[in-house]
Amino acid sequence: MKQEVQIKNIHDIDRAAGEFIQKVAGHNLIAFYAPMGAGKTTFTTAICKRLGVTDPVCSPTFTILNEYLTAEGEPVYHFDFYRIGKIAEAIDIGFEDYVYSGHLCIMEWPENIEEILPEDTLKVYISVNPDSSRTVSWDDSDNS
Repeated sequence: MKQEVQIKNIHDIDRAAGEFIQKVAGHNLIAFYAPMGAGKTTFTTAICKRLGVTDPVCSPTFTILNEYLTAEGEPVYHFDFYRIGKIAEAIDIGFEDYVYSGHLCIMEWPENIEEILPEDTLKVYISVNPDSSRTVSWDDSDNS
């Protein structure tokens, strides 16, 4: 079933993150597809804040992976595959260990590792609307 969350502006992102978390409950592998500057890291930051992460959330563009802890002490793995040139680079950082850990994995630029994404990865698209609002959409009928 196609679902979506609207983000009216930056001041609305916290509410939108809460709505998103409720709607995708049960999905641990979330892959954000969006153009540069659409707000993947900003939305990930809002999601982490709603989960009680107190560490600074930033794009792991150069490190590929950041790990955060929720208020309950559960890890959240935040990947950024923008700089990945070969699938082997993702495998070398232990990608499979993380995605099969059962913990939340949020991935930016998943198109760069598409061939190794697990089947149950929820593919989420962030689009920028003409008024600069954002639409976060996904189809979870294949992933429930």
